[in-house]
Amino acid sequence: MSLKQSYSAAEIQAWMISNLAELLGVEADEIDASINLESYGLDSAQAMMLVSKLEKLLGFQPSPLLLWHYPTIESLSQRLSEEFAEQPEVQDTKSSTSSTKIETPVLDLQAEVVLDPTIHPGGALPVSLPVTQPKKVFLTGATGFLGAFLIRELLQQTQADIYCLVRAANAEAGKNKLQNNLESYAIWQENYESRIIPVIGDLSEPLLGLSSTQFQTLAAEIDTIYHSGALLNYVFPYSALKAANVLGTQEVLRLACQIKVKPVHYVSSVAVFESPVYAGKIVKENDDFGHWEGIYLGYSQTKWVAEKLVKIASDRGLPVTIHRPPLIAGDSETGIGNTHDFINLMVKGCLEMGCFPEVEYMLDMSPVDYVSQAIVHLSMQKESLGKAFHLQHPEPVSLSVLVDWIRSFGYEIKMLPYEEWQAELIENATSVDNPLYTLRPFLLERWSDEQLTIPDLYLKARRPHISCQETTKALAGSAIACPPIDGKLFMTYTAYLIQSGFLSMA
Repeated sequence: MSLKQSYSAAEIQAWMISNLAELLGVEADEIDASINLESYGLDSAQAMMLVSKLEKLLGFQPSPLLLWHYPTIESLSQRLSEEFAEQPEVQDTKSSTSSTKIETPVLDLQAEVVLDPTIHPGGALPVSLPVTQPKKVFLTGATGFLGAFLIRELLQQTQADIYCLVRAANAEAGKNKLQNNLESYAIWQENYESRIIPVIGDLSEPLLGLSSTQFQTLAAEIDTIYHSGALLNYVFPYSALKAANVLGTQEVLRLACQIKVKPVHYVSSVAVFESPVYAGKIVKENDDFGHWEGIYLGYSQTKWVAEKLVKIASDRGLPVTIHRPPLIAGDSETGIGNTHDFINLMVKGCLEMGCFPEVEYMLDMSPVDYVSQAIVHLSMQKESLGKAFHLQHPEPVSLSVLVDWIRSFGYEIKMLPYEEWQAELIENATSVDNPLYTLRPFLLERWSDEQLTIPDLYLKARRPHISCQETTKALAGSAIACPPIDGKLFMTYTAYLIQSGFLSMA
């Protein structure tokens, strides 16, 4: 389809079916224009790729939120054709410096904190096994980055079989999906196979997508639950993420209270402290996170509500531990990480542009091996029950340290004021080949009442100081410590990124 002055809904629909199929690696006839796009499992990067291609096709920048408000290809195509007609003229988006204003609906997060009153451990058998000796563990998020390393740690630190919730057509496909994920991070071992059991379901569905009988059987068999699963998307609003992240957490808590009581070890996020109320303040592990005002990102909003549900379940008597990681970096030993995450895409894109934004950011990322080891170790200590733990890096460094390290490899990198860097982004990141092209909505759009970009929201002055003191004390004597962010760690990550072909040598 060549660029022209107008498109009908039918033409846009045909284009979207073709491009979504290409994005997902499937045949076009496997795409149904009448079903919810969410059912295809688009992550943030894929959603942005689709929006970015649409921008190039139509000649204006559609809001990524349209992917939620018009959730089928059929309805979205109709809306885009109408929006196209509303444009005064088709403009060259390469030269445009404007960005779409995102209208954030007024949402009372406190009103969302409602845990089904039937979810209560009182009617179930008490915990029958020591928390250090589970025989059967249930894990959500097993096909994710952190989930892969949690599987490894659980297999190494326990004798348990790991029952992994996974979306797949059948058990064989689920097992392959889990194995492929572990292989992608070079942590698969053949002796894992017999201890990894796929549970075919869906975090966003009632009873986790299981039948009532399957749910009850699982509830009777499982000894401990690790809830790491969540839909991570920095574009979709709260309403789009609620089913998986909030209601999914409720179903996990329901499972924990059925038949017999099962401790829940919940992977939350330091994002629960994103309210500007905490800006510049020290927040400790067991401080209250009662303020939600000013949390703008839908993902962060869901993590705030979900953790509140876990706290309610704890108050009702369910044994829980809460673990709050920051952005998670690669393995500190091998350097292997998620090359589709925000940090790596930003680094690669900025290298290709030859400039980084001059902003006050602190790199508080923690290596995935530290995060997974700490979660599993802490979860198996009796004294951990009822507590929260911060897996934030205890000694973060500024973005300028990363830039200096990159320069030491011979890369010629400039630091530009953020607005100038935005202009460079618009001018140079004009092809889907540049990783920043798909991230442009994150970096350019205005999201809050103050009309700030996402990077504005994460400036050092707007962030709290996350204390890890109690977590460090709890890990004392375990030989688990967060590696320093230094030349050795940067070298490990850089070597992997270059060897894997993700980055090119200077």
